[in-house]
Amino acid sequence: MCGIVGSIGADDAVPVIVEGLGRLEYRGYDSAGVAVVAPSGLKVHKRAGRVDDLVASLPKRLKGPAGIGHTRWATHGAPTDRNAHPHLSPDGRIAAIHNGII
Repeated sequence: MCGIVGSIGADDAVPVIVEGLGRLEYRGYDSAGVAVVAPSGLKVHKRAGRVDDLVASLPKRLKGPAGIGHTRWATHGAPTDRNAHPHLSPDGRIAAIHNGII
């Protein structure tokens, strides 16, 4: 089952989002990802597999005061890094997470 976590504040949102994703693990999922508003723009990092796999692969520089995270259960599309959420718009200005079929 999918889960969504968000954080907005003065501090780095990534640790808050990752902790929230960890709390959603009991629901079942096959991939996870985060998107943060960084000083240089919107940054997305996602991985097929467990939240621990995502955390182990996070770039040290992935920081920002606002962000979203998602755990995905693949009902459509294979559980791959590309299919993991968040999805980024072609211009890189919008990150989207959804539960369901669009």
